Amino acid sequence: MILAQVTEVVKATYSVNQPLGYGLAAVGAGIGIGLLVAGALQGIARQPEAENKIKPLMFIGAALVEGFALIALVFTFIAK
Repeated sequence: MILAQVTEVVKATYSVNQPLGYGLAAVGAGIGIGLLVAGALQGIARQPEAENKIKPLMFIGAALVEGFALIALVFTFIAK
C-alpha cells in the first residue's frame, strides 16, 4: 500500500522535474553562449587584427554549448 503511494509520487515528480531540468539546461546554455560572445567581442575590440582567429573559436564554442543543451533535451525524453 505504502509502496504504491510512493511509486505514484515518484512518477508525478518525474513529470514535473523533466521539463524543469531541461529549462534549467536551456538557461545555462543561453548564459554560456552570452558569456562566450561577450568575451569574443571584447577580445576583438581590444585587438581587431585577431578577429580572424577569435571568430572561429567563438563559433566552435557556441556549437559545443548548444550541443550540450540538445543532449539535455534528449535526456529529458529518455529518462523515465
